[in-house]
Amino acid sequence: MWPSDEIVTAAGSRFLFTVERSGRIEDYVKYDDIRNAVWGDPDDYLSCPRNMTAENVWNEGGSLFIGVFREDEGGDFPRDGAHMAGFAYGFTGLIDKEIGYRDPANLVFYSQYAGVLPGIRNSGLGIRLKRFQARAVRDGLGISVISCTYDPLVGVNARRNIHHLGMEAAAYKTACYTGYSGHFNRLDIPTDRFKAVWDLDHPRPTADVDAADLLERGRLAVSSVLAEVEGLSGRRSLPLATEPIRPEGQDPLLVEIPFDFYAMLKETAVDDPEVRRIPLDWRLITRRVFLSLFESGWRVVDFCLLPDGDRKRDFYVLSR
Repeated sequence: MWPSDEIVTAAGSRFLFTVERSGRIEDYVKYDDIRNAVWGDPDDYLSCPRNMTAENVWNEGGSLFIGVFREDEGGDFPRDGAHMAGFAYGFTGLIDKEIGYRDPANLVFYSQYAGVLPGIRNSGLGIRLKRFQARAVRDGLGISVISCTYDPLVGVNARRNIHHLGMEAAAYKTACYTGYSGHFNRLDIPTDRFKAVWDLDHPRPTADVDAADLLERGRLAVSSVLAEVEGLSGRRSLPLATEPIRPEGQDPLLVEIPFDFYAMLKETAVDDPEVRRIPLDWRLITRRVFLSLFESGWRVVDFCLLPDGDRKRDFYVLSR
């Protein structure tokens, strides 16, 4: 059974979550408009409105469109571009290409986009949107596995996917996109991604690990030191990735990533090559560590934010 529309309160407003069922071409223009408003990359567009209409599972295809709409002054939720605050989009795919569609257990739903407008981020809407999408996929499409990719260095996505939703970081994909910029990427930084898998029937449980104790004991495969640099907005402190040293023993490990990688990308977009390469160093160092640890049988079991004096620090927790 498809989920009913859901009304949630966040950031001082009410929002409607709804599955798009329209067969009108004009109703799909707003989806690419908001994609560009969120990601800021006009060249990374969705399909044209005519094709989006056809590919919707409610029409001829296997794609799922979900819209988030802000309440207007009269208490209604107009389903137009002016009131659209977020969206999710994905499509049905196959796990084993040889089996194809012959076995329903071979189906997976790939979540391509899920985002909300900048002014309402950090309000919990993103997590609510992913959970609404999950209900539509499981209860509507009858598919129990969702996959997606996300940047391993982006803590807000890691916290949502790994800690809150119980996804598994199943693989590390190296430089899997090219020519990808916008608000959240830079052309000179390789677009590495985690492939994350979400078993809707059996989400991965959060590990019972004291991450603060691991930090205190120096159980870090990647860490950081603060440095004063001349960034885009002036003099400021930024974390620099340190070369990894694998601690001995079987205890869980921490892999640090920069707190607010998106801000780091913008702040280091300067002419000074040493400053400009700070996010590249984070990418290359963490890439080597994740690939090495995964090959040796380590897996991500949680993600956490830890206070360290005046700093906020983000860490993956890995265990064998």
